Amino acid sequence: MLPLLRTVSDKQEHKYRDIIEALAVEFKVTDNERKEMLASGTQAIFNNRVGWAKTYLKKAGLLDSPKRATFVITQIGLDTIKSNPERIDAKYLRQFPAFVDFRNASRNDSEVEKEIQSAVHKDQTPEESLDKAYKRIRKSLASELLNKVTQLSPAFFERLVVELLIKMGYGGSNKDAGKAIGKSGHEGIDGTIKEDKLGLDIIYIQAKRWKPGNVVGRPELQ
Repeated sequence: MLPLLRTVSDKQEHKYRDIIEALAVEFKVTDNERKEMLASGTQAIFNNRVGWAKTYLKKAGLLDSPKRATFVITQIGLDTIKSNPERIDAKYLRQFPAFVDFRNASRNDSEVEKEIQSAVHKDQTPEESLDKAYKRIRKSLASELLNKVTQLSPAFFERLVVELLIKMGYGGSNKDAGKAIGKSGHEGIDGTIKEDKLGLDIIYIQAKRWKPGNVVGRPELQ
């Protein structure tokens, strides 16, 4: 936040995109770092951090936005620069009543909000904190589903593989796009799937369920 405030300390109006570029240069952000995205894939991490720094400074009254995507330093912002702070973060901004009002207005008792508030102490933006929480939930769910699948019958697993391939686009939306054979004497073939909506080619499926002690090796693949 402090580098951003210094960038606009000339009292001139600055475009938001120009602020991002100026800070990227100051922090020596590489092209690859500029391309790193939030887990949601909706925004670059660097842009997101600049955006929240801008939002917090504006809510505290250190920045003003005279027109869309344009910012200028306020007198409070200039006084802050003159006081020569070593760092400006959310904790520092609590001295400004407008920022306290902003934080209190957005606070509620939900678990999601607790994740957002904890971001202040981790140098993360709310989106980054939510992304990490989302990843933890996804990882936990994936592990739970995998454990559940390995406990179910081979016949269920064969049907699951066929349905997965249909969801991936094989066979289009046809109900008869794929089927699990699910019976003995099928020469190792567990199911079939149509390659596309026209059904000109049939793909034969052999489903192998991996779990500790049950390794899928070269003979099975061949």
